[in-house]
Amino acid sequence: MSDNSFVYVTYIRTTPEKLWTALTDPEFNRQFFLCSHQESDWKVGSSWKLVFPDGSTADSGEILEIDPPRRLVIKWRNEWLPEVKEDGYTRCTFAVEQDGELTKLTVIHEADGPHKLIANVAKGWPLVLASLKSLIETGKGFERPPSKG
Repeated sequence: MSDNSFVYVTYIRTTPEKLWTALTDPEFNRQFFLCSHQESDWKVGSSWKLVFPDGSTADSGEILEIDPPRRLVIKWRNEWLPEVKEDGYTRCTFAVEQDGELTKLTVIHEADGPHKLIANVAKGWPLVLASLKSLIETGKGFERPPSKG
């Protein structure tokens, strides 16, 4: 990981179509995205946001590319940490590929230059994506971990 990009690859025992549904359906999101969910109508140019369980907006942006069930690119900005928000937007790409009985998910979160959000997502994405894999393969995602401090 650099200070302007984070890449995570995982393999999930599922189909690309089921993984796509998990990534884009708010009710499915709540089961793996640590109780948060995404809201969008999933069309190029549409607004997008990640919503905390209390209804506040965690992150916001715009759908830049969408090719179900293969590729999704979101223009992404943090909304709840002022020092991160001031860095502006990043891009998050989800690439979904069939690989035999498995589906390969690659998440690339990147910025045009150094960006504080990349350090945050480097901590968050592994937990969220492990929860997604667990939910799809076992029927149970992870609960939101208790806050520290």
